[in-house]
Amino acid sequence: MAETQRDLRPKAGDSEKITINLGYVDLGHIDLLVEEGFYANRTDFIRTAIRNQVDRHADVVRQTVARKSVDLGLRHFTRADLEAVQAAGQTLDIRVLGLATIAQDVSPELARATIASLSVLGALHAPAAVKAALADRIR
Repeated sequence: MAETQRDLRPKAGDSEKITINLGYVDLGHIDLLVEEGFYANRTDFIRTAIRNQVDRHADVVRQTVARKSVDLGLRHFTRADLEAVQAAGQTLDIRVLGLATIAQDVSPELARATIASLSVLGALHAPAAVKAALADRIR
């Protein structure tokens, strides 16, 4: 069983750190459940609670993803991808729920020439110069 738990945990590069503030009573409830063995630690409890809420609203998420034409999961844009878009005389309206990455070798100029808008619900990993170049297009 411990092997299964290890496989379900995100790897360091597969997660994003967040900070939350909890009241003392809520934190005490979490600590009690951890102490009683229901969860391995506070993080395990919080991840489980988040997954349960996401599952609870799965239908709404699916409908919204379909309606807004959002890419779900991981979406990576290479320099070759963006050069092909540029060669075709097109631009991209990028919408991602999950993780969007722009390769390290993409120049700010190429990003501005090919990305008309960028909306990410989750995390965006891109060179700082590319993020700065797209700042007015990031929603």
